[in-house]
Amino acid sequence: MVKRILLWLVSIVIVLAVAVLLAFRLSPWPSVALIQEAFSHGDRASEAALEKHVPPNIVTRRDLAYGEGPDEKFDLNYPEGTDGPLPTIVWVHGGGWIAGSKDGIANYIKVLAGQGYTTVGVEYSHGFGTTYPKPVEQVNAALGYLVSHAAELNIDPDTIMLAGDSAGAQIASQLAVIVTDPSYATRIGIAPTLSPQQLVATLLVSGAYDIADVDLDGEYGWLVRTVLWAYSGTKDFMADERFRLASVTEHVTAAFPPAFISSGNGDPLAPQAVALARKLEGLGVRVDGLFFPADYSPPLPHEYQFNLDIPAGQEALERMLAFIATAVPQQHNARLPGG
Repeated sequence: MVKRILLWLVSIVIVLAVAVLLAFRLSPWPSVALIQEAFSHGDRASEAALEKHVPPNIVTRRDLAYGEGPDEKFDLNYPEGTDGPLPTIVWVHGGGWIAGSKDGIANYIKVLAGQGYTTVGVEYSHGFGTTYPKPVEQVNAALGYLVSHAAELNIDPDTIMLAGDSAGAQIASQLAVIVTDPSYATRIGIAPTLSPQQLVATLLVSGAYDIADVDLDGEYGWLVRTVLWAYSGTKDFMADERFRLASVTEHVTAAFPPAFISSGNGDPLAPQAVALARKLEGLGVRVDGLFFPADYSPPLPHEYQFNLDIPAGQEALERMLAFIATAVPQQHNARLPGG
């Protein structure tokens, strides 16, 4: 009797193990669940460390809706006492296109708001079954909402800066191409909600910009394959024509807005950031690229810019703010701290 029960238990364990193995092979989403938890832990740690850097005079309005979907919300920040439009930074959070949250960038964009800007943290869908280009469409819709409701949100609709980190940098840069290149917008099937004149700059940190150039076999190969399988909606994502349009570096034009681009020297995505900066500079686009020598020590990891407790993080913030000041109209500069 005992032997029979043991055999029965072993059989159940084997069946469950096979089922789990098949689940991981047939769908990226079981692996995505593990990745999402890792990203969530990292976001919480980053936000806690940034708390002490947030200025006290920031007004925050959370979870404002830009659409009807449960994820179609944004957070808004501006300095206390603001009673008119300010240059506006719209930040798209990272998370490998399948994780992350606007909560993970909340304190950083409050720090930016403290310099005299309206800042917006946009949420987008990235759960089970959400595939490309849904997040791009959602952030595009958010931009349209922000412009049409600019007066009540203290937003200058003619001075919009699109920003993002990691996957959010890719989404932001792809939208910049959509806004500035009508033929590209037609190919991808997304009508821009901003005019090229309204988009005055991009701020792109720790981003991925070339799907065709990712390393599928290296140290992070499993992670990269899982993420791109989930985001694209197909295991053979390299052969998907529409998904290949997400390779921003291949499609930028001379009309791309001025760009601040940075990555840490320990970030495996840094070569993609350097390549994008060089491509834009070759097209005559104004670029401020902040990169670090290969022997910079300790190596600066992915998303280093959110660590304001290190000199490189402070340098990134200072360079970003200096770049922004050159992008906004002169009349706004006169209203900013130190202007």
